[in-house]
Amino acid sequence: MDGKLEIREKLKSELAKLDLPIYEDLSYQIALNLFNDLGWKQAKTIGITVSRPPEVDTFQIIRKAWEQGKQVVIPKCLPKTKEMEFRILEKFSQLERVYFNLYEPIVDKTKKVDPNQIDLLIVPGLAFNSSGYRLGFGGGYYDRFLKHYNNETVSLAFPQQLVEEIPVEAHDLPVGKIITSQGVFVCGS
Repeated sequence: MDGKLEIREKLKSELAKLDLPIYEDLSYQIALNLFNDLGWKQAKTIGITVSRPPEVDTFQIIRKAWEQGKQVVIPKCLPKTKEMEFRILEKFSQLERVYFNLYEPIVDKTKKVDPNQIDLLIVPGLAFNSSGYRLGFGGGYYDRFLKHYNNETVSLAFPQQLVEEIPVEAHDLPVGKIITSQGVFVCGS
């Protein structure tokens, strides 16, 4: 378990060194690669988190989805059950800041969607290997959600986030693609 902790700490410190112009430039290149991917083009409903540094900036991705007439759904964590549900986001003012400074949808201003309606799920993480396994932020919410999710999954990553090895556990599920500033990598399953 402390292998994961070590990787998390190392990556957080490496990503914290990204200057804002570089962070924005890389985020923009990653977004462009996402927008050119067939999975994005075909998706009508996009599941995505509202980023906070050092994650790839998703505000521009959410705006682009709205511009293209896509439905954007954002996770709402349910700490009692350690599960999450996705809710439709139509404007940023429907968000509130919750624990760990995360932005989540305001329940009485948003509507819940069935997970099967999400065509493309953008899965967050701190580190990724070439097989698509990820090291998340430690809550386990996505691992639990992915067990019952069968549509397309991608993750967005800065070059520093691609690592050789990640401790993989039995319940871990890989994402289908990793999108970086260099391109789209289809993960070997």
